[in-house]
Amino acid sequence: MSIFTKIITGEIPSYKVAENDDFIAFLDINPNAKGHTLVVPKKEENKIFEMSREEYSNLMDFSYTVAKALEKAVPCNRIGMSVIGLEVPHVHVHLIPINKMADIQYIQKVKLSNDEFVALAKSIADKIE
Repeated sequence: MSIFTKIITGEIPSYKVAENDDFIAFLDINPNAKGHTLVVPKKEENKIFEMSREEYSNLMDFSYTVAKALEKAVPCNRIGMSVIGLEVPHVHVHLIPINKMADIQYIQKVKLSNDEFVALAKSIADKIE
């Protein structure tokens, strides 16, 4: 069972910003930038291209919805997206507010307090359409 499955089942708490029957989005607790959000399918799958085309399309559609809300909640030049998948063997999309290339390179991290995480998650969630 992956750490993301434990988040999905509620065994581990998260700063959730969106959820439906198939996907969940929550703030990364070790973010590259303020608002760094993970979009995760509830079905545990190791590799993104092992998903069916329909599941993949639905993941991208849900990611789009979250990215649009994130862009409204966190001032930035754009929302960067990456799918790497080496750190957790469960498909996940990184949505990262970026202003420069270094913001998406996983080199520098930002620190947020619990209160900042809570307020940010609410701000993004409130902008989901």
